[in-house]
Amino acid sequence: MKKINCIILDDEPFAVKLMADYASKVPRLNVLYADSDVFKAIEILNTEAVDLVFIDIQMPQLTGIELMQMFNQKHNFVIASAYPDYALDVFQFHVIDYLLKPIVFNRFYQSVEKFIRWQETFQNHQTEDFLFVKADRKHHKIATENILYIEGLKDYIRIHTKGEKVMVLENMKDILEKLPINQFVRIHRSYIIPKNKIKIIEGNQIQLTSGEYLPIGETYRKLVSDWLS
Repeated sequence: MKKINCIILDDEPFAVKLMADYASKVPRLNVLYADSDVFKAIEILNTEAVDLVFIDIQMPQLTGIELMQMFNQKHNFVIASAYPDYALDVFQFHVIDYLLKPIVFNRFYQSVEKFIRWQETFQNHQTEDFLFVKADRKHHKIATENILYIEGLKDYIRIHTKGEKVMVLENMKDILEKLPINQFVRIHRSYIIPKNKIKIIEGNQIQLTSGEYLPIGETYRKLVSDWLS
């Protein structure tokens, strides 16, 4: 059974020691780092395959919320905090659970089980037929055949479908990696389209079967040209 690589980040040495001890009792967990240096944690998050991050909110160098803003779409978080006040604020991110200190082992273990269930339900069931995204504190299952196009809006993307528009805190690069490569193509820094929704390519724009005209960015012209050839 695949190990769950995790990081434990807290500015309280006792909290770090306690959660590291709890983690050692859970066979599925593989602790890559357990300490209080947020910049060391960032280095590991940038270089290693980290599945789960246990993190405090109030830290002196960089708050937990600031770190989640940096890595939200790449990692999953379990909050460990002495304050319940942040609960509503953090669930806009990929937060699996919210643990209130002092944390007992049973509650820690429940958060790991919750992550495993989430993996089995959503992460491992990402197929060419469906895309799972988190928006409005809910997980949305979107049929890829219903996607008209995806629009990049700074830190967000808007998924345009036949029946709705779903706004997701995600970037274009990461959402493209979740889509079946044989079905979607990026034509502009702000647009990803399904190949089977292309109606006409004329000059530097594409008309979709739904009627919209979208521009082809200069950087992506060769990509579109190679795909057509």
